[in-house]
Amino acid sequence: MLQHVWERASQARYLTELIIATDDQRIRNAAAQFQAKVRMTRADHPSGTDRAAEVAASSDAQLVVNIQGDEPMIDPAAIDAAILGVLDHEAPMGTLKKKIVREREITDPNVVKVVTDRDENAIYFSRSPIPYVRDAGERTYFKHVGLYVYKREFLLAYPDFPVGPLERAERLEQLRALENGFKIRVVETDYESLGVDTPDDWKLVAELYEKMMVTR
Repeated sequence: MLQHVWERASQARYLTELIIATDDQRIRNAAAQFQAKVRMTRADHPSGTDRAAEVAASSDAQLVVNIQGDEPMIDPAAIDAAILGVLDHEAPMGTLKKKIVREREITDPNVVKVVTDRDENAIYFSRSPIPYVRDAGERTYFKHVGLYVYKREFLLAYPDFPVGPLERAERLEQLRALENGFKIRVVETDYESLGVDTPDDWKLVAELYEKMMVTR
């Protein structure tokens, strides 16, 4: 799975370097099998953003992208879209959203929802269905795709931002930026996020990957 993520991310046009950040020797060993660059980090990071900040501290990169290691079908074009969304924008952080088409995902707390303002900046992220639709009629919901882009100085400062009650309640690290007054640029994508959290998830992704290879 890790190699699939690495290979897909390598196809993004606007990434100049790929680093696997981990505190697990097993992941380091797996990455060594396909010659990936690995950075061992502290084991006490409360979130992936905090881990990314440790790596960014020893890099000159002005933009840092945090790609989840459990997204073997990640779309390189989605990575590029998120980068471009932040590149010439005032927001110090960016991410992705996808229109929900499966009704069950609206109420699934494992599928994070996001609402944005007219300029496509995040208003809120939640595990609950947002917005609440009071009257019957057409409903449109967007789920958050967990890929982040940060401007370097913002990312380096992030670990020192206080954790607020919303982040603690929802257990969503991106809320730390909003609670501390920072904007998050949200780019819409057609990429259907397929994170692997269970063996059944991996079986589904493996089947889809095989079908994709056959149709090429």
